[in-house]
This record gives sequence, structure tokens and C-alpha cells, in this order.
Amino acid sequence: MPMPASLPTTDASGADREPGGAFGDGGSGESTPAAKPGIPWVALAQGAVIAVVVWTVLALLFGGQYYASSAMQGRPVRWSHAVTYALADWYVFGLLAPPVAWLGRHVRLEWPLKAKHIAVHLLACGAFMLAYLLIRAVVAVVQLRWAGGTVAFVDVFEPLLVKTLPYSLVVYWAVVSVQHVVAYQRRAHERERRAAELEQRLTAARLQALQMQLNPHFLFNTLNAVASLMHSDVDAADRVLIRLSELLRRALDTRDRQEVPLREELEFLDRYLEIEQTRFGDRLKVEREIDATLLDQLVPNLVLQPLVENAIKHGIEPQRRPGWIRLGVRREGSQMLLIVRDNGVGLRPAKPSRRGHGIGLGNTRRRLEQLYGKHQELVIREAEGGGTEVLVRLPCQAN
Repeated sequence: MPMPASLPTTDASGADREPGGAFGDGGSGESTPAAKPGIPWVALAQGAVIAVVVWTVLALLFGGQYYASSAMQGRPVRWSHAVTYALADWYVFGLLAPPVAWLGRHVRLEWPLKAKHIAVHLLACGAFMLAYLLIRAVVAVVQLRWAGGTVAFVDVFEPLLVKTLPYSLVVYWAVVSVQHVVAYQRRAHERERRAAELEQRLTAARLQALQMQLNPHFLFNTLNAVASLMHSDVDAADRVLIRLSELLRRALDTRDRQEVPLREELEFLDRYLEIEQTRFGDRLKVEREIDATLLDQLVPNLVLQPLVENAIKHGIEPQRRPGWIRLGVRREGSQMLLIVRDNGVGLRPAKPSRRGHGIGLGNTRRRLEQLYGKHQELVIREAEGGGTEVLVRLPCQAN
């Protein structure tokens, strides 16, 4: 590392000494971040503090280097003398760095290079070096006079011109380079953020489409049940329509929510089961085994109703004997298990939709994939003792 810029000074013995100067790599040229809307002064203050710390640390490092090298050469200087002049060097660079960083941000040297941008930076580099020489010379004169010495401006400017010109050139391009690196990182981060937002929007759109597909499917099946009841039990059909209106109102209230607490999902399921029990009467019995500690955990909106509907339509309805549906919710490690089991006809080859290809189960499977990716599972299998069991495995998520 070259020695810092030299200025004629006088130590306590009256001998000429060379004070320590320092120039930086411009790493803090972008130290003042762009102010965020709403809190510009906070962001600017934070950037200013960071800049002062960085330039001060660099000044102390180069001041220490100058102090040690002077002692090794047999021309020792006081520590305060070395640090004072090193701080002056670096603080002048720090004063000139923000305009350079601003220029680097607005006049970028990116491929393909533009001649106009190169010319602007060459002119700015010359202005930067000249400004540093003038300001640093003035500061050096003030320092010397403050110490009780006398020196002409020309006597200070000439050694600075020879010894600091290459250093200020390096500092300018270092600040520009760091600014370009910071700007590139910010653009990359912004691209990643936008890509993540687009992915979230796409997922939300897909889920909304699946939910819109599920609602007409449920409504169609329920209206078919009402139509059949109208010929046998008008009062029952009336009760079904009332429950249906409650279900539709709840579905509309939660149409923008992809996940709801398990408690709400069970309340919706209760209303649906009231409709089905009106249809089937004593032929349908529902049993529950719910872990009460999971009632506030989030589950997909309308996840249980398609599973229960599938069990009723393909398991209970085809048989004449009474049937039952057992609904279980329990915790298994960090996951939640939703289990719907029936004692119906089981998985028959003649019923491909019973194997998960119907609208309800197929829709549920796709929604689970969109919401949880690989952290979910939907399994349809023969239940022990007959019937069918559907198991949904989800990650536990507190509301």
C-alpha cells in the first residue's frame, strides 16, 4: 500500500515531517441509502452514521500505518499527528463520495457501454481529483496554522498534486464500482421480490379458480337433493333451502380466504350435515373425534365438506342399510391429520370417481398442492372392516 499524501509540517523538535494521509476504496460511496417514502430523514441519518464510521475506521487504519512506518524509518511522529492528518484525508474523500455515488447511480457504465456515459465519468473524475486537491490543501493550511506554523497555499498544493493525484483517481473509480455493485444487488433483490409476488398472485389466482369451481359443484348437488325432497317431504325441502342459504352466505363471507380456523370449518360442515341428515334421516349417523387443541389451527377453506360429501354420495347413498361417517382430527408431530371414514360400499372399480377423480376430491387435491406443496398428503384407501377412509395430512399452522 503506498504511503499517504505528504504535507510539510513541523513537529515539536522543529524538524520537517510528513503527515499521514489516506485515501479509500470508496466502499462507502453509497453509504447514504435511498430514502424510503415516509421516513427519509431516518434513512438518511442511518446512512450518514454508517458513512462516518466507515471513513473513520479507514482513517485510523491508514493513520496507524503511517505512524508505524514513520517509526520504522527513523522519523517518528506523534500518534495524534498521524491520526489527525489521516482523518483529514479520509473525511475529504467522504465529503466528495456522495456526489460520485449519485452520478454512478444515474449515469451507469453498463454493457453495452455508451460513449456519452464514459465521457461524463471522465469529466467527473477530473473534477473529483481537482476538488480533492483544493479542499485538502485548504484543510492542510488550516491544520498547520492551528498548530502554530505558517505555510503558503502553493507550498501545500504542489506536494499534494504529485502524491495524491493517483490516489484520488483510484478512489473515484472505486466509489463508482461499489455503487454499481450495490445497484446490481438491489436490482437483483427487486427482481426476486417481484418474482415472488408474481408467484404468490399466480397461486392465489389458481386457488380462487379452484374454489369457484367447487362452489357450483356443491350447489348443484344440494339443489338436486332439494328437488328430490320436494316430491316426498316439502317441509324437509324447506329446511334444506334455509340451511343452504346459510351455507351460501358463509361461503360468500369467506370467498377471499384460502385458509380458515378449524373451528369455522367444522361449523360450516355442521350446517352441511344438517342438510344431508334431513335427506337420509336415520340412515346417516355422524361421529366425531376432534382434538380441541387444534380448533384454532388453519385449514384450507372448504376442505372437509367435499370429503364428507364424497363419503355420503359414494359410500352411504348406494347402500340400503344405515351408514355412519366418522370424522377425526388429531395431531401427529408437527402435522395435523384430517380423517373421514365411512362404512359404505368401499372402493369399487366401477366407481372411478370414488378413487379421487371426481370434482370434489380432485379439486381438494389440487388446492392442497397449491397451498402446501410437498408438505401435504391426501390418501384414499380401504378402511379396515369395510368402507373407505380418506386421510389428509397438513402442517400445523396457528391462526
